[in-house]
Amino acid sequence: MTSSPVDPTTTAAWGDLYGHYQDFRGDLRGWFASDPGRAERMSHVAGDLHVDLSKNLVTDETLDLLVRLAHDVRLPERVEAMFAGEHINVTEDRAVLHTALRRAPGTQPPLVVDGQDVDADVQAELDKLSAFADDVRSGAWSGITGKPVRTVVNIGIGGSDLGPVMVYEALKPYGRDDLEVRFVSNIDPTDVAQKTADLDPETTLFIVASKTFGTLETLTNARLARAWLWERLIAAGAIEDDPDAKQAAVGAHFVAVSTALDKVAAFGIDPANAFGFWDWVGGRYSVDSAIGTSLAIAFGPDRFRELLAGFRAMDEHFRTAPLERNVPALMGLLNVWYTNFLGAHTHAVLPYAQQLHRFPAYLQQLTMESNGKSVRWDGSHVTTQTGEVFWGEPGTNGQHAFYQLIHQGTRTIPADFIAFATPAYPLADAEGDGKAVAPGADVHELFLANFFAQTKALAFGKTADEVRAEGTAEEIVPARVFSGNRPTTSIIAPALTPSVLGQLIALYEHVTFTQGVVWGIDSFDQWGVELGKKLALEIAPAVSGDDDALAAQDASTQALIRYYRTHRN
Repeated sequence: MTSSPVDPTTTAAWGDLYGHYQDFRGDLRGWFASDPGRAERMSHVAGDLHVDLSKNLVTDETLDLLVRLAHDVRLPERVEAMFAGEHINVTEDRAVLHTALRRAPGTQPPLVVDGQDVDADVQAELDKLSAFADDVRSGAWSGITGKPVRTVVNIGIGGSDLGPVMVYEALKPYGRDDLEVRFVSNIDPTDVAQKTADLDPETTLFIVASKTFGTLETLTNARLARAWLWERLIAAGAIEDDPDAKQAAVGAHFVAVSTALDKVAAFGIDPANAFGFWDWVGGRYSVDSAIGTSLAIAFGPDRFRELLAGFRAMDEHFRTAPLERNVPALMGLLNVWYTNFLGAHTHAVLPYAQQLHRFPAYLQQLTMESNGKSVRWDGSHVTTQTGEVFWGEPGTNGQHAFYQLIHQGTRTIPADFIAFATPAYPLADAEGDGKAVAPGADVHELFLANFFAQTKALAFGKTADEVRAEGTAEEIVPARVFSGNRPTTSIIAPALTPSVLGQLIALYEHVTFTQGVVWGIDSFDQWGVELGKKLALEIAPAVSGDDDALAAQDASTQALIRYYRTHRN
């Protein structure tokens, strides 16, 4: 499906939405007071997720018009094109098949794309990954001196880091005390130095994650890690300082996630210990591929397959649920409403779960790398604003930092609140504080009271009369008024399990896709990251002392580099 995208601004639904917006006045207090069924009607179930959209700045008419817009831009057809493996990544002429990574084994008919049995390829790689993870966990795979692996260090960047880090932090309660995973991504040498400083080289396994095995940051860090391994093993007397011993050490302590087997072998890694994925998997959509090797080791192959099953549940919901009850589609359409009609520039994601403390950062890449585009997939310029700045922090941390702006600032900031009914660590405060916290209080219930209270306060606010009724002095009444009508979506699930996490990730993948379809952009390329990387390679000689390279730079860059040269100790 490579025809030109539908210009959303030319559709009948867009025109009607604009007319609706002209007369639109948000009134969450009034809407809830006059419509007892609003919360039930605007709440939906997707897999294990209960999603309440009722505190958004929409009426039934708004939602009906947004669904009409989705039909006008052919969202259902684009969804089918993606799942079928059509080349909807136009600028790279590729299929978009991260959804194939989590198809159930034995699904009929098999998915064949460009003459290749995708299902067979995916299951073969998953089986290989699972067998390796079992070997590491059991001790069948050991280091050069025969000791079992106790620390896995994943070396990657972008999607090869953000996804695995986020999932590892989210699912830590499912891990083992004797098996840790660390992550190195930044080319700042501080990162690799600190992550390896206290490790035992005899029990450390490195995973180098780079599809092309050519990513500058990843390969630089991999070489630093290899040098660290050799130095420490030689110092400990574990290996001799000779090429054969060093090669054997790399073979025992390094594996790769890559399809560039020649480069893997040149680095010293046995190509048999390389796990691959395909060009139809974008980096930010790859955590459920072999990029998740560290996760399969940390939590076991069975838990990893549970994660995949969660992705699959949301995929099926997105593919089959009618648009008026389709949670990812509705959330994506709401984001279009806020971005293109209500003037929102940012979107907050606020997980009331410390385990999800890296989820907002993960979503930054997913959403902003996907939809941060100003041309459509046919090369024409976009006709609307696109993308939002995604950001957030977990739980009550954010309340004591930036919620002031969300509650009483001048900007519209839609926010997604995420919570779980059952905590990983059900602790009680035995003593309490003699005031708000009673002895024996369930701390998770105190935590979730904030989750419920914040969305209520944002929606309904506090009027001047309500402030006065509390005995507030008149001169400070205005400072204590909350306008309300601050839009939120509440997402709650029974517990943060591997399956539920997979559902959450896939939810936002499809939210992102929905927005991209409305805007007519290719959400699966990322050319915007290339220019800075290319220029860095050109500037590097100037930084290192090449005066001719320095002279080729602009005046500002020259001055900055000269400052660096002068002050480098």
